[in-house]
Amino acid sequence: MKAKSPIETEIKLSAGAVESARRLLRRAGFRVHRRRVFEDNEILDTPSLRLRRDGTLLRLRRARGEVVLTYKGRAIAGKHKSREELESSVGEWDAMVAIAARLGFEKVFRYQKYRTEFRVRGSSGLATLDETPIGVYIELEGSPAWIDRTARRLGFNETDYITDSYGRLYLEWCRKRRVKPGDMVF
Repeated sequence: MKAKSPIETEIKLSAGAVESARRLLRRAGFRVHRRRVFEDNEILDTPSLRLRRDGTLLRLRRARGEVVLTYKGRAIAGKHKSREELESSVGEWDAMVAIAARLGFEKVFRYQKYRTEFRVRGSSGLATLDETPIGVYIELEGSPAWIDRTARRLGFNETDYITDSYGRLYLEWCRKRRVKPGDMVF
């Protein structure tokens, strides 16, 4: 994985249908940077949910034959979601799950999505198209100014910004539909 700033700044935008979201991105000059891939994610925490209470997160992700462990720090208040993000490839999934268990961590939530990454030539920002069991989202990651400019170019405004995690969005989706929450999987 390439080195990047340890502070991640992002927003999500509810995008409706996949094809309309792709058209929006193409019209704004975005091109596919990484093709669509299936991601399987597990959020790890202690049985007492210490990380959740602290506002931090530990995630194990499988995608493209790679296993990545990610730590996300507390979010900094604002219209964008900004927080420390550290990630590293960790080798084998089963070994990492066993190591996490020995350290007192267990899976508390699993979520899946299909993700396509888009970029505009010469820009440092990243747009992703996330297809999830609860809807389609465009995620914009970059500097706050880049996110604001790009959101406007895509036809969105600040009231459209979503800073909640997929876990939080899933819980709200379940609440609205009176469905018992479980894992957000296809």
